Amino acid sequence: MELHIKEIKVHYDKVEALKGISLKINLGETISVMGANGAGKTTLLKTISGLKKITSGEIWFKDKRIDKSPSQEIVRLGIAQVPEGKGLFKNMTVLENLLMGAYLKKKREEVNKGLETIYGHFPILQGRKNQLAGSLSGGEQQMLSISRALMATPEILLLDEPSMGLSPLMVAEIARVIGDISKGGMAVLLIEQNTRLAFRLSQRGYVMETGKIVLEGGTADLEKDEYVKRAYLGG
Repeated sequence: MELHIKEIKVHYDKVEALKGISLKINLGETISVMGANGAGKTTLLKTISGLKKITSGEIWFKDKRIDKSPSQEIVRLGIAQVPEGKGLFKNMTVLENLLMGAYLKKKREEVNKGLETIYGHFPILQGRKNQLAGSLSGGEQQMLSISRALMATPEILLLDEPSMGLSPLMVAEIARVIGDISKGGMAVLLIEQNTRLAFRLSQRGYVMETGKIVLEGGTADLEKDEYVKRAYLGG
């Protein structure tokens, strides 16, 4: 077991945003979390990352309880998040953004190996390495955001709406890389409005509504579920 979330509750002031969420993700597995805007999906990722504190419940990673750990410790343990909206340092270069992702690396050879891997996934970033991040296209910025998280060499990658606003060609490119990193043994927790894409990339899925998980199962089974077809697949 890699990541185990047990009955977590999270509040924004008096509003309960997560109402007893439980889920598991294993090494090398991709799971998707779907739900309408406001369902609590982004709050879930922020909570796993240590950016939002729980009111009750527990989060365990590799037999260590992490729900009281600071976010930098969670990254050090092996969990990295790619936020919705990319969250880049737009006045810094592509290379500088990538190096920020590797700030916990102490050996230069580890950093160089990480850069080599990133440029293998996204060759265009190598050609843009001295360009300001803010001058990249939307798709290129998403590539950079994912790459910056990968520079930390996480065991679990948290992705928040990676295809939002991208062209079909760029969505296909992002999907290819998500598939590649999953095959390499990394676990991926994917929040994605494009449900068909999420199902194609993941083995299991969870459906959230107003802070609760209302449905879960293998993606092949969820695709056949009448509620999922009506609410998320246009059927």
